[in-house]
Amino acid sequence: MINSHYLYFLKHNLTSRIFKQKRPLLAGFKITYRCNLKCRSCPFWKYKTDDISYETALKVMDKFYEHGVRLLIFEGGEPFLWRDGKYKFEHLIQYARQRFFRTGITTNGTLPLKSSADIIWVSIDGLKKTHELNRGICFDKIIANIDSSSHPNLLANITITRLNHHEIPELIKFLKPKVKGITIQFYYPFPNSEDLSLTEEERINVLDELIELKRKGFPILDSTAALQALKRNTWRCHDWLIANAEPDGRINVGCYLKDRAEISCDKCGFAAHTEISMAYSWNWGAIMVGKKTFDFKIF
Repeated sequence: MINSHYLYFLKHNLTSRIFKQKRPLLAGFKITYRCNLKCRSCPFWKYKTDDISYETALKVMDKFYEHGVRLLIFEGGEPFLWRDGKYKFEHLIQYARQRFFRTGITTNGTLPLKSSADIIWVSIDGLKKTHELNRGICFDKIIANIDSSSHPNLLANITITRLNHHEIPELIKFLKPKVKGITIQFYYPFPNSEDLSLTEEERINVLDELIELKRKGFPILDSTAALQALKRNTWRCHDWLIANAEPDGRINVGCYLKDRAEISCDKCGFAAHTEISMAYSWNWGAIMVGKKTFDFKIF
């Protein structure tokens, strides 16, 4: 019998097309803005909002589920720092796993990579010198945590910036034996760090390098179709497929930047939006990325 996940995704797609019921599938949940790093490329550690409470977090997850979300990614800040009295981050993970098809974490990797979440993404923004230009002294600790982790679905995510675009091939080769797969996104020019953005020519060049590395068998999970589309953002965005929540419990459906920064679609580099939008449009490569990244079985 076909796995019920696929039946849900098919029903969701057809319902949105036939009955115009546009409901999100994937959600990012910022449970805290607190972080133990102060990265140049991230504005969120500067925010002073309290961590979400345990009870409010459960209500947010319930609302996500009611809205249609079936893939949940915990974010920060640094999500492994979250606490609420006797409750630890793992308590949120355990609740989420009861509700959603897959539960993931994005982390800076400075804390032990131990979790029952289905996926852990570790942010790696360059080889040691470059990574630490953005994030501070932390690279050796992160790599040690990756090397010592027994998590079965440990991935790296690279945010491509002016600082690291020249060494992406070397970084991919360095990460290949350490993680199960690699995803990328391009830096979005948040206020006061616009200098980290690439020119169009630089962006196209690095995407060509990634496509070639993928062709050679390096574990780049992003589809070739999405990498091509990101060159000049020629893909059609279905931003309603994604929802986001903040530590104060607010939920937005749509672009990651909604109520966070000025939205400029031509500067978008959020590959997750690209991939899920192309999957909705029946791009086979993007659909297979979802299957592989979230480790869905057909039967």
